[in-house]
Amino acid sequence: MSHKAGYVNIIGNPNVGKSTLMNALVGERLSIITSKAQTTRHRILGIVNGEDFQILFSDTPGIIKPAYDLQASMMDFVKSAFEDADILIYMVEIGEKELKDEAFFKKIIHSKIPVLLLLNKIDKSNQEQLEEQVALWKEKVPNAEIFPISALENFNVQAVFDRILELLPVSPPFYPKDALTDKPERFFVNETIREKILLNYDKEIPYAVEIETEEFKEDEDIIRIRAVIMVERDTQKGIIIGHKGAAIKKVGMQSREDLEKFFGKQIHIELYVKVNKDWRNNAYQLKRFGYNQK
Repeated sequence: MSHKAGYVNIIGNPNVGKSTLMNALVGERLSIITSKAQTTRHRILGIVNGEDFQILFSDTPGIIKPAYDLQASMMDFVKSAFEDADILIYMVEIGEKELKDEAFFKKIIHSKIPVLLLLNKIDKSNQEQLEEQVALWKEKVPNAEIFPISALENFNVQAVFDRILELLPVSPPFYPKDALTDKPERFFVNETIREKILLNYDKEIPYAVEIETEEFKEDEDIIRIRAVIMVERDTQKGIIIGHKGAAIKKVGMQSREDLEKFFGKQIHIELYVKVNKDWRNNAYQLKRFGYNQK
């Protein structure tokens, strides 16, 4: 039997469930999930291997009109997802009527590769609303196959996976067959800490934060981690630390619990906070943090 392999890239507006779907398809928690928009900043690859196939699922930031350099870099990750996709997953949620960027939408409807339009969060709708939405999207994206799903409830996700397998091109694997992702371990440390900040802080704080893991030492039974939380202003530093260090201690405890599950080892984690003024609009800093890859 011939081997199949290809990139299956997931795009859509913020908060439609792209990361939840990616994790459901891969069977691992690779993408962080919160109820806040712009949770995903990078393009994250999740690799599913079978005896005769390798699927490279790619989670991307939600499509927005960029307000600063970091967001522009995030949209570059979305553009790259169009360039190397073998199959495109366009994800929408019940009640949605358009993509926030007309140029991206035109790319989808003129796509030469298979497009699967996943209508997510159908657990929040009734049959009449679902039928209306399916008709709407059939008209808007006539080149797409439509799958009503609930990524959170894992409803109809297997049907999507089976269809992807059918559409996958014949190709040798792109990565070793035991690979789970293209990201290094430190990336998942950074993302786990950033997720806890998204969950524990309000307003601008989570969006002004970037994480850098300075030390990752793995012994037989323990991993020792030292990570820096970068903020843009001194006032933000105080908020992150909290009264007598209580807020940052909570972030550290929650991060340690998740990382122990992820790595299957005891974790010792130390967190520090540094001010890195206006890093979101600084080309050098964005490159250093893995953005601005052009």
